[in-house]
Amino acid sequence: MNIVTTPSSIPEQVVAAIRTVVGAGPAPLHEPSFTGNEWLYLKECLDSTFVSSVGKFVDRFEAELAAFTGATHVVAVVNGTAALHIALKLAGVKAGDEVLVPALTFVATANAVTYCGATPHFVDSEARTLGVDAAKLREYLASHTEQRAGHCVNRATGRVIRALVPMHTFGHPADLDGLLAVARDFNLSLVEDAAESLGSFYHGQHTGTFGLMGTLSFNGNKTITTGGGGAMLTNNSELARHAKHLTTTAKAPHAWDYRHDEVGYNYRLPNLNAALGCAQLEQLPVMLARKRELFQHYQAEFLQVTNIKLMAEPDQCRSNYWLQTLLLDDEHANLRDSVLKATNEAGLMTRPAWILMHELTPFEACPRMDLTVARSLSRRIVNMPSSSNLVT
Repeated sequence: MNIVTTPSSIPEQVVAAIRTVVGAGPAPLHEPSFTGNEWLYLKECLDSTFVSSVGKFVDRFEAELAAFTGATHVVAVVNGTAALHIALKLAGVKAGDEVLVPALTFVATANAVTYCGATPHFVDSEARTLGVDAAKLREYLASHTEQRAGHCVNRATGRVIRALVPMHTFGHPADLDGLLAVARDFNLSLVEDAAESLGSFYHGQHTGTFGLMGTLSFNGNKTITTGGGGAMLTNNSELARHAKHLTTTAKAPHAWDYRHDEVGYNYRLPNLNAALGCAQLEQLPVMLARKRELFQHYQAEFLQVTNIKLMAEPDQCRSNYWLQTLLLDDEHANLRDSVLKATNEAGLMTRPAWILMHELTPFEACPRMDLTVARSLSRRIVNMPSSSNLVT
């Protein structure tokens, strides 16, 4: 039976529920776990002296990521933002274009668009997945764009809308079937921002492998980490070749000559970081199982609290549960900051969702559709302690 709560008691109920699951604290939001071969592989890397962009661990990390995700090709890079930047370039995004991105996302998604000289065009989310609302986007594009010479053109700005970048929020897969259909029908390239969703599957297929390209992040707070690091996933051999070339300064192969045949980027993942990644990948199945168990513990506790729900994976999907997420109901959205204050003062680190992209100074003038749902979600989301080592 649900405990009857009053608005003033909700923050205390949240603190009590989290403590029941993770203990008295302190509990960070998400911390890495190094319990495998990390020291061994790092020492091997140091002993070899190949700590920079040359060494066996980069190739091994790419191959093992490909095996886990099912992608034909993986190109490892220095961080997830760099991965998304190059993926957008290879998707044909040019200066003066627009790119559809969720307003509810981390700033890197929008930043990568601007690195291409393009303009982010912000779109709404759905409460079911926290990702882009495909049905609402279809209606918006039908009324605000037109097709010219095989391109989707924004009637208001006259600019080509080149690509769609769904982001799998907190590890929950977005509606990929719906989004792929929108991309197809409106002549858009689809590039997945799967930075948060390593280990998440949509209808049995790993996120990041549906579009032209997908990108991952291995920042210190992700499910596995290489310290910094990211990767591009693709099933297109030529795109993979070009991605590797661009991210290694576009240097033409030669034993000693330094000839660069286009403007390239020094986005290479160092061998030292890849060594850490290889050790982390060995533990990924265990980490994912623990994060799912953590979700189940939270789920049992929050069934006892009214006016708030725990986000669960969408139907026919398997989420990695990167960040465990609470959603206050609309009526009690004004209590979000009280929940954040009570939990953090109790040593249980929580955080809100990101400030919506169009509310940030660099993106205030960017085009956007109606963002009613994204605005509502951003006022009600609370992320909770989510480290895999919170359960054993």
